[in-house]
Amino acid sequence: MRPPVIEGAAVPMSDVTDAEIADIRSAVKELCAGFPGEYWRALEPDRYPREFVDALTEHGWLAALIPAEYGGAGLPLRAAAAIMEEISASGANAGACHAQMYTMGVVLRHGSDEQKQRYLPGIASGELRLQAFGVTEPDAGSDTPGIRTRAVRTDEGWRINGQKIWTSRAEHSDLMVLLARTTPIDDVDKRWKGLSVFLVDLRAAGEAIQITPIKTMMNHATTELYIDDLVVPEDALVGTEGLGFRHILDGMNAERILIAAECVGDGRFLLERASAYARERVVFGRPIGANQGVAFPLARAWASLHAADLARRHATDLFDRGEPCGTQANAAKLLAAEASWEAANAAIDALGGYGFAEEYDVERKFRETRLYKTAPISNNLVLAHIAHHELGLPRSY
Repeated sequence: MRPPVIEGAAVPMSDVTDAEIADIRSAVKELCAGFPGEYWRALEPDRYPREFVDALTEHGWLAALIPAEYGGAGLPLRAAAAIMEEISASGANAGACHAQMYTMGVVLRHGSDEQKQRYLPGIASGELRLQAFGVTEPDAGSDTPGIRTRAVRTDEGWRINGQKIWTSRAEHSDLMVLLARTTPIDDVDKRWKGLSVFLVDLRAAGEAIQITPIKTMMNHATTELYIDDLVVPEDALVGTEGLGFRHILDGMNAERILIAAECVGDGRFLLERASAYARERVVFGRPIGANQGVAFPLARAWASLHAADLARRHATDLFDRGEPCGTQANAAKLLAAEASWEAANAAIDALGGYGFAEEYDVERKFRETRLYKTAPISNNLVLAHIAHHELGLPRSY
């Protein structure tokens, strides 16, 4: 099965039925079954799952948010979230491909008609890969307005210099959405102003962009970028000069929601593995799942995961209706990341020593899902945002 196509959607706002969502989940689950735990273990520590990503692309799943007029399915974020959740619930690592979903929010909502015509059909078909989102810098992580990468207009277009870090999948992308400062921070009345978004062709960048892989505790294909006199054409600018921070919020809200869906999927995988083990493992003459010390942590993790999923669904509905959803998207990410981590710890405890054995895939998911308490935004910063914007408490950042 390929994603159901919704015609005529300039942006993916159209809805799909519950039955179609169920079919999408089943089809993604079937595809992922061809990439079992053995496949993912063989990739460790740092080989990119090219075959898996190619299969998702071939079946149209990574083009779900691209409108039908550009070769995609034109589906809402609700459908994309179901895809990402099922990938994670199957035991796969959705982090290998999720950026192709959420970067669409920037291009679709703020890209010119010419940019969409030029790039989206190739992205939908798989001819072009858009997996890189260049925002974070060594001295500007959560403080996005503090980035130093500078883009200066020239006769040739724009000349960009700077550095990015934690730019995942840059080695495996043809295009990158890049945030740079086009007006010095001292010349704007608000720090978030003067930032602009560029769609960079990594194939044409040559030696102007040096990509250095970063080894991490999970296989996430992340990198550091050194940008030295990169020249891009005038029409590489996405949206309005100086409003790039506002533009990337569309991508970031989608990112938070999709990450929340992935965490829900991770939690499902971990609880299914742990519950199956607890039903079968017999100690002192009975299954260990009969012991409340094993059963209750798993049950509490299930309840936390269920609540997080409801928050994620609410944020998704707001996004698909085009309503403000920044706080809800971030809260959903926080709750889902905490719930998946709770499930990971409960699963490790239930499996005991086997929880640390590679063949059970629990230790791998334990490492993968821990990332999302820290990235793409720290849970502490989410709490700071909620405290200030929802509770009216003094700003702490």
